Amino acid sequence: MAFRGWKRLLQVGRQHTFAKAWRSRRGGPSLRWKRCCHWSAGKSLDPEVRAFLEENTEVTSSGHLTPEIRLRLLTPRCRFWREKPDLWPYGDPFWAIYWPGGQALSRYILDNPRVVKGRSVLDLGSGCGATAIAAVMSGASQVLANDIDPIAGMAMILNCELNHLNPFPITIKNIINSEAGNWDLIVLGDMFYDEQLADGLHHWLRKCIRVQETEVLIGDPGRHQFLSHSIRSHLHKVIEYSLPEYTRQENNGLTSSIVWSYQPSNSLEN
Repeated sequence: MAFRGWKRLLQVGRQHTFAKAWRSRRGGPSLRWKRCCHWSAGKSLDPEVRAFLEENTEVTSSGHLTPEIRLRLLTPRCRFWREKPDLWPYGDPFWAIYWPGGQALSRYILDNPRVVKGRSVLDLGSGCGATAIAAVMSGASQVLANDIDPIAGMAMILNCELNHLNPFPITIKNIINSEAGNWDLIVLGDMFYDEQLADGLHHWLRKCIRVQETEVLIGDPGRHQFLSHSIRSHLHKVIEYSLPEYTRQENNGLTSSIVWSYQPSNSLEN
């Protein structure tokens, strides 16, 4: 089975494997911004991992909503598009696809830099790091990227280099259900692919808003797991983007992606 087999699993919502990983890595008490970072500017990558990622991904900026951002992704020209998934030596490379929810968030931030300018931003489930990169490009004062896959963290550093940016801080611990951090803005794309994970996000994001008055933006192309969840009643549509043809083909014909503002009605209640 080629990488297309992986993509079939990922396209239906990254269910089971990745959701289990998020649930199993329970976040302990939240650490201060700088202490929770596993990578930062000047941190070197394992040379073997760097060489593997550079050899088995393609640098691309086409076919997505943000041609300004160059990324290392798995494409049809990559070896592992055809190889059996179990030959990939690391965890499933969810980070190596530029998901449509993340594309919408990144496009919105690039077009509306006031949303992040001078603010602290947490990119939750950052994957390839595109939305965090968009936030840095648009003038965010602090950016923290979070993903539980350490290889994703390494890929983000490579993607920062591609875009001539100093790497932003990255943490690979599960911070969902931890103490609410002091962020001005939390952005997350394509994270609602499992009901239990969605429940945890709903609770934790609501706590962040209640305790810290954090703003939350969510990117999603309208997957069933997202629209059918109770969180849907707390969302306000910000903008909808038509997806490029390549992204539509990668995502089973999804035609658009939406940025939502998460505003739970009871966010200020005790």
